[in-house]
Amino acid sequence: MDTERRKFIKKATLASTLGALGVNTLSKAKGKLNEIQEEEIDMALKAPVLITTNLTSPVWIKSIELLRKENNFICRVKSNDGAEGISVSNNMQMKDLYPIFIHRIQPFFIGKDARDWERLLDEVYVYQSNYKLQSLALWVPLATLEFAVLDLLGKLANKSIGEMLGKIHHPKIAVYQANNFRGKSAEESVDLIEAQVRSTGAKALKFKVGGRMSNNQDFPKGRTEALIPMVRDRFGPKMVIYADSNGSYTVEEAIRIGKIMEDYGYDFYEEPVPFDWYEETLKVTNAIKIPIAGGEQEPSMRNFRWLIKNDALDIVQPDIFYFGGMIRAMKVANMAATKGKTCTPHISGSGLGYLYMMHFVSALPNAGPYHEFKGFNHEIPLVNSSSSLNSVNGMVEVPTGPGLGITLAPAFIAAHKSVNA
Repeated sequence: MDTERRKFIKKATLASTLGALGVNTLSKAKGKLNEIQEEEIDMALKAPVLITTNLTSPVWIKSIELLRKENNFICRVKSNDGAEGISVSNNMQMKDLYPIFIHRIQPFFIGKDARDWERLLDEVYVYQSNYKLQSLALWVPLATLEFAVLDLLGKLANKSIGEMLGKIHHPKIAVYQANNFRGKSAEESVDLIEAQVRSTGAKALKFKVGGRMSNNQDFPKGRTEALIPMVRDRFGPKMVIYADSNGSYTVEEAIRIGKIMEDYGYDFYEEPVPFDWYEETLKVTNAIKIPIAGGEQEPSMRNFRWLIKNDALDIVQPDIFYFGGMIRAMKVANMAATKGKTCTPHISGSGLGYLYMMHFVSALPNAGPYHEFKGFNHEIPLVNSSSSLNSVNGMVEVPTGPGLGITLAPAFIAAHKSVNA
């Protein structure tokens, strides 16, 4: 895999440099290199993402509605000139977090120019001391609004959401089939994984190891060590295979499991230790050859900066709901690009998450080769003429119409009622 090869070359080059330079000279050179890299990372962080150059007049936000039917939430934004943007939220989280949207997000943005979204992100962070909520509590409601605003701006600019973020690099997305069969035996798990892969034609897959933040526990016991070779044997040498521990291990156990994955040619190892064990993540990364991926749970831009600067992660995985939207996630990807790292975003499985992932990835210059896919949500009726939204041989076309590129059925929207408290 390219990332693994880059990782090896980087270590070999550094070792060669260490041998060629004296200690004092090396220390100064290393310090200067770190300084240059930090400057590049910070420039990437500060660089604007949202493209609004062809929107020459203000786009004043007139109204923001949160609509609900049972535990499903829709956000609808309207501008003063009558333009409208729609998003579907992450219902698994929003059912608990909607009061934050109503009281801490919605009031701030009324009357603001949507073209100033990036500046407004900084300001809403301080509004009512929202920075004290930095986590899912703030970022999921904010992402819900951002996706509706991007839909609105895209419609006004006659550009897809991806085009509002940058040049389209990936009009089609290669997916990896993600699954979660923890609790089932290795034998049952591999059969279920195979059935899912066959249904999408995916050329890559990801499965769960460990027990999820389980302090080295496995469910059932011995499943992981049996499953790692079993998956490779079942799918053969050409299948790209990722494994996700969801922070299951201590450093020592994470390295031991990673070494087994090395023996079977795995392509990345996700969250080997709990996500906020930053120094420990770095130890695992330095100890094994397989690229280490992470960032699904990370809420902090500065922590992502540390993980990237210190090479604690080889692959960054901001979740575009959990991290507060595509603009913030693109800044993470841009920082990663300065160090030659790829971005493979995590996406929550509910609502239209797969569509938001596709638009985000379409504009990623440093996108990984395969992206997370948990299936299409056929419970949400929509019209889309530019993509079948089907996986054909593991590839899905990104919708190309303005904004999100799809239209939700009016009756579906009408069935949702306004949330006021």
